[in-house]
Amino acid sequence: MVSTPRLVIAAPASNSGKTTVATGLMAAFAARGLAVSPHKVGPDYIDPGYHSLATGRPGRNLDAYMCGTELIAPLFAHGSAGCDLAVVEGVMGLYDGASGQGELASTAQVAKLLRAPVVLVVDASSQSRSVAALVHGFASWDPEVRIGGVILNKVASDRHEALLRDALDESGLPVLGVLRRAPQVATPSRHLGLVPVAERGSEAVDAVAAMGERVRAGCDLDALMALARTAPALPDEPWAPAYAPVEGPRPVVAVAGGAAFTFAYAEHAELLTAAGAEVVVFDPLRDEKLPAGTAGLVIGGGFPEMYAPELSANEPLRRAVTELALSGAPVAAECAGLLYLARELDGKPMCGVLDAEARMSERLTLGYRQAVAVSDSALAVAGTRMRGHEFHRTVLEPGAGTTPAWGMHQPERRVEGYVQRGVHASYLHTHWAASPGVARRFVEHCRAR
Repeated sequence: MVSTPRLVIAAPASNSGKTTVATGLMAAFAARGLAVSPHKVGPDYIDPGYHSLATGRPGRNLDAYMCGTELIAPLFAHGSAGCDLAVVEGVMGLYDGASGQGELASTAQVAKLLRAPVVLVVDASSQSRSVAALVHGFASWDPEVRIGGVILNKVASDRHEALLRDALDESGLPVLGVLRRAPQVATPSRHLGLVPVAERGSEAVDAVAAMGERVRAGCDLDALMALARTAPALPDEPWAPAYAPVEGPRPVVAVAGGAAFTFAYAEHAELLTAAGAEVVVFDPLRDEKLPAGTAGLVIGGGFPEMYAPELSANEPLRRAVTELALSGAPVAAECAGLLYLARELDGKPMCGVLDAEARMSERLTLGYRQAVAVSDSALAVAGTRMRGHEFHRTVLEPGAGTTPAWGMHQPERRVEGYVQRGVHASYLHTHWAASPGVARRFVEHCRAR
């Protein structure tokens, strides 16, 4: 049974202040000495970095589209094991999910799967009495979603607060916090959302500390904790990677990290380790060599377009990556990794493993995808079906090699990515917890080297 007290932080719409409130709550409760488990609904990689900074624990995603509804509670139980409190930041508006698929992958669906009370964060900057109608509508839309209280954000003055509280008295939902406008805790954004923690250094630390102080001063932490404790126990076994018997030395799997490659799900490294690998993180911006004994390479997502000159200038590492890939070693590259393996990015030489050129684009490619493996690779056998997510403002030409990685079935039919020698490179982000055989197959290929 999973009995961790928990809260889901949601909002009527994006840009209402969910990240500020959720991260601030994590930091404020952690400052009280509680072990706080941080979670994020959806595929987003960036917010969990701030959550991790606030709690000292890995930020974990709960994505019902990529992982399936049946894995949400087990993944939550895995991440929150031994914790005093779990805080789950929602995605978009409370009832927004995968396009055209009802509640699938919405914050509301995840809250129901976790049987967790919801705290609604409302941007009150341009309303007074209407806030009661808004909150009433969200609270009554789905009777299975239990909204336990409201946090009012961007409140202008004492008078404004009084008007909002008077209106909400009629709703029957308690006001659990009031936050005034505070530009000093704003986090900078760019073309794909917030700037990741790894790129901001001490600024990110200061921002998270400011969020925590703001929430501590403006919210009733005792009432929020009491609400979290009303969540009933879940009858779910925690998810866990299946450990493979290891004979002989563990093959080294090098995983790209640092400021240019910040997109990673915590479960991927856990699955690789369980499959028998020794996972070693390296930084393509700084390290001129791959980790000693590297038998396989994982290059996930991030922002190589922001660091193209620096990545290009590190010629020794580019040569090492190219040599490893040409030797037939298993290489798994997603999005940013795909660009790094290309011949060039925005005119800057990259590794040249793939005969393709990448450049920034005005068009945002965003959305869930259904995919099937076109051919056998180090990750999957032909015909393997997976769900994933695309999120980029770059274009790769050509977009697919002679042997593509995936055949896409949503939103349109197309082939995408590259499979050559041991390389599997694609724009598609996937969550390996949904298909643990991916990690096992990859490590088996590494061991066979």
